[in-house]
Amino acid sequence: MVSEAILSTHELAEELRPVVLRISRHLRRETEELGVTSHQATLLWLVRTQPGLSLRELAQEEGISAPSLSAHVDRLEALGLIRRVRSNDDRRRVGLELTPDGRTTLRRVRARRTTWLAGRLGGLSDDERESLALALPALRALLEPAG
Repeated sequence: MVSEAILSTHELAEELRPVVLRISRHLRRETEELGVTSHQATLLWLVRTQPGLSLRELAQEEGISAPSLSAHVDRLEALGLIRRVRSNDDRRRVGLELTPDGRTTLRRVRARRTTWLAGRLGGLSDDERESLALALPALRALLEPAG
């Protein structure tokens, strides 16, 4: 348990890591209940936020090679969640976009994850929820590129 004394960076990391991992695991289960993996949900979100994104651009965004990502995109396409669309401006360029089923799946993923998390937050005291709200800027900063 975290004491009242300020923890060192390493001690804080030791306390925070398992909590973040367990929350992530629960959210992943909520996603998988809908028949998609968390990685697939992430890919759907990226395609939704950047329609027309090419396979190479999506792979770069995910930090993996295009050939590695191709199988994931093929599965999403087979599920009817995304489609490849040839550009009208450059016929060589093929972009990705969500299908209506893809948009629906993404909304359902978000709703399930939010519902699960809201249920857990509802069991906390007002002070605990306020502490979490105050920690959000620092948690967001953890996701920013180091530099």
